[in-house]
Amino acid sequence: MSQQEGHDELYVDQYTLGLVGPDQEWAGTVADGGTVKTYTPPGCWGPMVTPSFRGGHEVTRPIRVEGAEVGDAVAIHIRDVEVTSMATSTGSMAEREAAFGDDPFVDHRCPECGTAWPDSVVEGTGEDAIRCAECGANASSFGFEYGYTVAFDHENAVGITLDEEGAHELALDADEVMDIPENARQHPILLYEPDEIPGTLGRLRPFVGNIGTTPPVTMPDSHNAGDFGQNLIGADHDYGVETEEDLELRTDGHMDVPEVRAGATLICPVVVDGGGIYVGDLHANQGDGELSLHTTDVSGTVTMDVEVIEDVELGGPVLLPNEEDLPFISAPYTDEEVAAGEGLGAEHGVDVDTDAAPIQVIGSGATVNDATQNAFDRAGKLLDMTEGEVRARCTFTGGVQIGRLPGVVQLDMLVPMDILADAGLDAAAREQYEL
Repeated sequence: MSQQEGHDELYVDQYTLGLVGPDQEWAGTVADGGTVKTYTPPGCWGPMVTPSFRGGHEVTRPIRVEGAEVGDAVAIHIRDVEVTSMATSTGSMAEREAAFGDDPFVDHRCPECGTAWPDSVVEGTGEDAIRCAECGANASSFGFEYGYTVAFDHENAVGITLDEEGAHELALDADEVMDIPENARQHPILLYEPDEIPGTLGRLRPFVGNIGTTPPVTMPDSHNAGDFGQNLIGADHDYGVETEEDLELRTDGHMDVPEVRAGATLICPVVVDGGGIYVGDLHANQGDGELSLHTTDVSGTVTMDVEVIEDVELGGPVLLPNEEDLPFISAPYTDEEVAAGEGLGAEHGVDVDTDAAPIQVIGSGATVNDATQNAFDRAGKLLDMTEGEVRARCTFTGGVQIGRLPGVVQLDMLVPMDILADAGLDAAAREQYEL
């Protein structure tokens, strides 16, 4: 990673082959306070079925933020997320065991000639369309256990699932329909033409599934999280690790939290100089938990403003969602609630701390319980609280939400502003919620 001059505006349309880490080439450098616009290809399914990929996503090359040093944080203010695909296919997955070693997302190999991470070509449509360029065998690691194809109505923010004929028609023009960017290297998942639950209507609200800062070691982009990262432990491939402790080097970019959308602010730890922001895995919609493990992967653009926050001790991402996305219990206090609280405090002779703001501490782990404990640990360290105080504040003024099963959560709480000031997050919270 070489040093580059910072730009007030930076456009990024170069991608990695499924990896994140300090050895990836910079996409460019943005000035502190500058704006980045990325144009990203779809996430999970396209890279999953393209056997040359080393991870399950196709994210941007890392973006250097001028002035960001290890021990700082970078605030990513997401201004706009625009879907450019007209349709996609998704569903729950079935693995083709002969086409991989330890991990179907990472160590691909041709089931016939044995070539590792083989180049591939497309022949026709359907689940046998992706062929090894060396021997012609079906080289994809995945098929659908249960899949469907969705066409989007961008104007009204809805999508419908298609029948066999409609799915096949889109598969014939899959690259254009999915708007696969010129520099992308994945095969479009529309080629698989799944056609379950035809005629189902769904609401769309796009968000970013994988966004964050570069970890200090190279890892598959889809495994930069405590749940997916479990697959790296003991794996006999280039990116395997030995112990659970090795996963502490992750930065949890792969969150799949639907609230990471336009209007939200995501604050990420800087663990390599420059930060190395990357973006990928856009989704057209998703319910909490991403219960199929996959959802509507799309191409699109993300526009974001970035700024450095110096000397912030983050163990992982902190999310400041749109106020409308917050749970009732952790939304900022209204003027009426403040007045009522102050009146109640006077009645009982106690000072009431009404200057507070909501934050969501992201946690990840092998299970939801492990992810919640990870969030407790991160929140306690960030806010200088005991676990008991974290649990108490989250019970009384917050809670926990599931981003993805089996193990990504958002730990909500209202935090007094003086505590946020000590943590270095008060200015970001005041700006986000106009406090």
